[in-house]
Amino acid sequence: MTHPIVPHILELAAPVAHNLGLEVVSAVFRTNQNPPVLRVDIRNLTQDTGMEDCTRMSRALEAYLDDEENPNPVGMPDNYVLEVSSPGADRALSTDREYISFRGFLVWVTATEIFEGHREWVGTLIGRDEEFIRLSQKGRTVQLPRSIVERVQLDDRKKPSDKD
Repeated sequence: MTHPIVPHILELAAPVAHNLGLEVVSAVFRTNQNPPVLRVDIRNLTQDTGMEDCTRMSRALEAYLDDEENPNPVGMPDNYVLEVSSPGADRALSTDREYISFRGFLVWVTATEIFEGHREWVGTLIGRDEEFIRLSQKGRTVQLPRSIVERVQLDDRKKPSDKD
């Protein structure tokens, strides 16, 4: 369950990221740690997200959140740890840029309903268009209707062999 402060953090962090040419992908607030940890995942809109992007965002967001003139989200403690990172390769693909960048990588697709006897597929990402997400499974092209696709997630950071 998402902590109630997360929507406020996303709302506050989005313009900070935008000013740096970045995008906020997600946030999580872990209150089971002492001090609590606020993790914000970002993405560079024009290139691969690097450590320097995380550092710039961390400094800018920390300054913004610590500025007494800015509203403190309800429930934000005085002491917490801020972590800014890229979401990594294990998260779901969502943008056209990601589908292009990760073409040829192994993905795991989950559907909202059974299609051709399966609800999950693993294969090499070929791409997507308005109607389908295309995978290669041992040289066979599988076309999954986008209307039933719930999630497409990288299965492995490495490109599979050409043999699939």
